Amino acid sequence: MSTLVLVVNAGSSSLKYQLLDADAPDGSAPLASGLVERIGEDGGDDENVHHTVGDDEHPRSQRCADAGEAFAALLDSFAQYGPDLDDLELTAVGHRVVHGGERFADPVLVDDDVLAAVEELVPLAPLHNPANLEGIRLAREHFAGVPQVAVFDTAFHHDLPARAHTYAVPRAWREEHGVRRYGFHGTSYAFVSRRAAQLLGRPLEQTAMVVLHLGNGASAAAILGGRSIDTSMGLGPVEGLVMGTRSGDLDPAVPGHLARSGIGAEEFDRDVSTRSGLLALAGRSDVREVVAAARGGDADAELALGVMTYRLRKYVGAYAAALGRLDAVVLTGGVGEHAPVVRSRALSGMEILGIHLDQDANDRATGGEHVVSTPGSPVTVLVVPTDEEREIARQAAAVVRSSDAGQSPATS
Repeated sequence: MSTLVLVVNAGSSSLKYQLLDADAPDGSAPLASGLVERIGEDGGDDENVHHTVGDDEHPRSQRCADAGEAFAALLDSFAQYGPDLDDLELTAVGHRVVHGGERFADPVLVDDDVLAAVEELVPLAPLHNPANLEGIRLAREHFAGVPQVAVFDTAFHHDLPARAHTYAVPRAWREEHGVRRYGFHGTSYAFVSRRAAQLLGRPLEQTAMVVLHLGNGASAAAILGGRSIDTSMGLGPVEGLVMGTRSGDLDPAVPGHLARSGIGAEEFDRDVSTRSGLLALAGRSDVREVVAAARGGDADAELALGVMTYRLRKYVGAYAAALGRLDAVVLTGGVGEHAPVVRSRALSGMEILGIHLDQDANDRATGGEHVVSTPGSPVTVLVVPTDEEREIARQAAAVVRSSDAGQSPATS
């Protein structure tokens, strides 16, 4: 008997979803998936609603003024193209929630208290948590009898050692305003680290790895025995690596300097999140376009690629030292999986750490699981596609099973 979970990832301008069997093995295709994009925008006649069942794609144009209309488009897609949700017995609806703060260390069944707690965390993730909350509210309304489960991006990093999550800032900042390192991409790290251990042929508890989640948003994590001991993103998802439109690490003196020049907090927040990173350096946020421009002799693109990959090298080296040993470097996310030049620039010449990249294998690896280190490399370099939706489905199903068995899911 299958365990069906509808996974919902509600953003401010898009709604992604997948219908999955939570008990299916890694690599299994979803029963259905889709995307509603350009929510609140006038997209004209361009197709903005996409629904896929098996090999059949069903795109259409349907203006969605708000989250409610986007969720209605999701329901319409299932009603028109299947599977019919009314005929299915859903185990749960699993929701991606970006920020769980210090309270949420595990996925939780959603009730009114959980909703209130997530709303209290909005100041920590003002661009993400409100949209996540709206998705939960809409799903609770439509699927009134189905358990709703919140799965938090920050939960995987909840137990970071104090030395890793503590900023050297005034106590009032830390205690009254929650200023600390939280970390993100947790569902991706949970899935990828477990799969990497399987590929290494070792129990997860016996592994030490640096995992690089590289997409338009990017982060690094040092994972020892399946637990995060450090990660590059901090209070919010801007710190750390150079990303498509986010700056990554930045001198804390910068906002004060800019404020004295007339650039206020809101403009600063917007600029480091949406106008920085590769976009600021190369005029392009897509790594594929930056790589192509650099190959064509564009000096700005070459600099952007150099800054991005140099930052990656520094984090790999720092995290290898933090771990004390290194079994693997694992790359995932759209860039990690499909950009050999980024992997090469970041990891070539790191034999001092036991990393020996096989350039031919690396060049051939543009999708799927691959080993891209030499056979004799002390450190295995792996490319492992992430599957955050499947991880959310599994965690959601596990929470429901625990609840059915009379166990209370952890909330702190």
